[in-house]
Amino acid sequence: MFIKARKCLLTYPVTVIKNPIRKYALPSVTKSSNTEVTYPPILDVSLQARFRRKKEEWHNKIKKLESVEEKLIGINMPHYYGWKSLELNETVIPYNCLDHAQYITRTHVVNEHKLPTFYDNLTTSEQLDIMAQNLKKPMEDVLSFEYCDRIRELETKDMVIRTPEKINPHDIIINNISYQINRIILSTLSSTLPHLLEAEKDFEPRVEAFWFVGGIDPPTITRKARANQEWTKEFENAPIDIPVQYNGSPILQLRHPFPLKEIVSLSDCENSELNVPEFKFDPRVLGYRFSYKHATNIPGFWPGDPAEFGLLSYHNFNHMSLRPKTFDDQFDALIVQAIFASYGWLLSQACYQGFSTVNDITYPFVSQTILTDGQWWSFCVYQLNTTLLHSENAVENPSRNMCWITKPAKLFDSVENGKVHGLNEDVLKNLIKFYINTPEERTSVNMKPFLGESIKYLADIPDPLRRAWLEKTFKHIMANRPRHKKVTEIAHWQKIYLVDHKTRPLDKKHDKWQFGYQPKKRRMDDHLPEYIPRCLRANPKKRHIGRYAKTYYPDA
Repeated sequence: MFIKARKCLLTYPVTVIKNPIRKYALPSVTKSSNTEVTYPPILDVSLQARFRRKKEEWHNKIKKLESVEEKLIGINMPHYYGWKSLELNETVIPYNCLDHAQYITRTHVVNEHKLPTFYDNLTTSEQLDIMAQNLKKPMEDVLSFEYCDRIRELETKDMVIRTPEKINPHDIIINNISYQINRIILSTLSSTLPHLLEAEKDFEPRVEAFWFVGGIDPPTITRKARANQEWTKEFENAPIDIPVQYNGSPILQLRHPFPLKEIVSLSDCENSELNVPEFKFDPRVLGYRFSYKHATNIPGFWPGDPAEFGLLSYHNFNHMSLRPKTFDDQFDALIVQAIFASYGWLLSQACYQGFSTVNDITYPFVSQTILTDGQWWSFCVYQLNTTLLHSENAVENPSRNMCWITKPAKLFDSVENGKVHGLNEDVLKNLIKFYINTPEERTSVNMKPFLGESIKYLADIPDPLRRAWLEKTFKHIMANRPRHKKVTEIAHWQKIYLVDHKTRPLDKKHDKWQFGYQPKKRRMDDHLPEYIPRCLRANPKKRHIGRYAKTYYPDA
């Protein structure tokens, strides 16, 4: 054992340690010619390789989480104030942004401007004609009533009370036409199409989606920051990943417990001839903005709803009439709206199946999108084949998402004196085809491969405290309300005199950032837990035990 002696040399105490003699017993090792020595892999220790491994570790943590809600919370864990995300709104479409929309969703647009041949085999032409004739008279009555006979005064006043924004009366007409046409088709065809009886309807649902996109050129401020550091100077122009947050506003959507059948196989979507244009510029050159938002993926309902796959959705493109006439890109803007609406809805559905923007889907998702302004109608079919768009996947991912869209066609020519003139049966038949398309259960595919066996949603968690805490936290994050305490900002005079030129070294430090605090790097769980009064603790006599409530943040 150690022998310690303390001697005082002058006024300084010194500890003297005598090293003992140790004897080791080495096990006998028999050499064998058949023994194979395995060495650990040699890792790349470069900066980019270490950063890549760190991201993969985070992706695997999210993949291992059991429930849908915990995966969605896990994507928000790195940032307390949310991700600085590219804002995409369904009705805000800048000029000449089709290439950008295709690139950040990895979408190939089929240039035939018609529905896939898959829809020609859903039913015979004779049966389709009979359905169209049965719907023609009720459709004319709906159009005549909405355009000529309905009194809008009370309805408009109610809309003004409920929404502070300026109301366009034509938007009310479009919404009502969509509601009535959907009602007529469901009531007429549901007797011969049983899957329509199982469909759930959502009116003006909340549709949001979040994903990462890679391969974007770094902005000037990022390049300058890299150039000023010795270890990042060589990566000055390396591409970056940007978060994207989409907010949609459908008029109406239908959901079903089973998914729609795939249009083309996944192997066919890996064809290199399917063109996806590159757009690596900063999205701000198009007029988009960035803001701090929590990552939200909401397909119009909460996790656990049995009807979890989209059947079809109606969208309003009346905002196209407000575009400047110098923007001669009406159809391209319509394609952009269809791509974002379809991709955002399908991605949020995939997240409810356990997939995410960092864990790719294992089977395709299909949606049917109807875009209308009441008179003009366009039909879009979208197949989601991949959600992996970050880092090098933005270019190297062989899978492409597919989009088929028709040019806008008139449903009718005019409505005069209560009569509809020139009802277009071709548009009506395309509308019927979307309702005829029957979802099917996929028994040969594991629909939720990345979810737990016994716990798939928070409702399945047996611990009531953990279940209630995660439910409250999940709803708070999905609400996307700002934090009660805002991010610490640097004033302009501080940026000039204290950061850039450092001309006031004697000023007293007051702000947190002056002591090295970086609020934008604060994690979601970096906060003081909820305080529990002593009278409510399990052991009130112990002052420091059970002082704060327990948290159940996922390990991500």
